[in-house]
Parts: sequence; C-alpha cells; structure tokens
Amino acid sequence: MAQVTTSNVEARVQELGHTVPSPPKPAANYVPWTRSGNTVYIAGQIPTLGGELQGQGHVGAEVDVAEAQRLAGICALNGIANLKAAAEASGKTLDDLRVVRASVFVAVAPGFTDIHVVANGASDLFGKVFGKNGVHARSAVGVAELPLGVPVEVELIAEFV
Repeated sequence: MAQVTTSNVEARVQELGHTVPSPPKPAANYVPWTRSGNTVYIAGQIPTLGGELQGQGHVGAEVDVAEAQRLAGICALNGIANLKAAAEASGKTLDDLRVVRASVFVAVAPGFTDIHVVANGASDLFGKVFGKNGVHARSAVGVAELPLGVPVEVELIAEFV
C-alpha cells in the first residue's frame, strides 16, 4: 500500500482544528484552477463545505463581522483544497507553494466599511498554515451581491517555489 504523505501545510491546517476539504465543484462554466508556468490561479471560492452553503446575506446586516471572518476562512480552506489539487497534478505538495495574492470580495450592507477586517479571516489562515509562504498582497472589495447570495468570496494567485 502506498504511503500517504501529509505536507507541513496540511499538518498546520489540522493543528488549527480543520481539514483540507475536497475541492468544491464549480458552480458555473469555469475550471477551479489553472496553471501558467509556475503560477497557479484559483477561481473565486465561496463558503461551502461538502457542497452545502455555510452562510448567506450581507455583512453589516444579516451577517456580523465574526461570522463573515469565519466564512472567509472556509473560502480560504476551499482555496487551499484547489491549491493541493494543482500541486498534486504537478507531482508536488502544498509545501511547494507560496500564496502571492488574495482577492477578497465581501457582500456588504450600505455603510459597512470594515471590509478589510472580514478579509483577515482568509489572510490570517494563509499566514498560519503557510508561514512565510502565506504572506501575500491582498485586495478587499465591498460589493452589492455575490453568487448564490454568499457574504464572501476569495480568489488566489500562488506560485511554485
């Protein structure tokens, strides 16, 4: 039987009380990730676990900041799942990747401006599990609506190191 190797990144995910989920299926006509050279592009990830939405609504109305940060962390885990798939397709592990950029989109109620605080739910997870390879540039953008009514969506750019 082949030995399954857990990457350091996956071990840190587990230490935080999470597991790297199976990559979610795309909700429309796109691929979940693509690679160009050493760069991996991860499509926008919404907060689903096992195919089930984990939250809907607008931050600052139906969803509070703490819940939005938790949901951003779920989006980040789904991004990590797709990074793992990309790494395995290349004969590598998550340890061979560096998060370069995250874009976090937050569906906001009028007047809500703590978008950057919500985005920390994803950025903090990347930093904790990838260490120095999780330090990244980021955009945090407030929007009127997101697909399926979710409050947050995260997309990534990473590179093999």
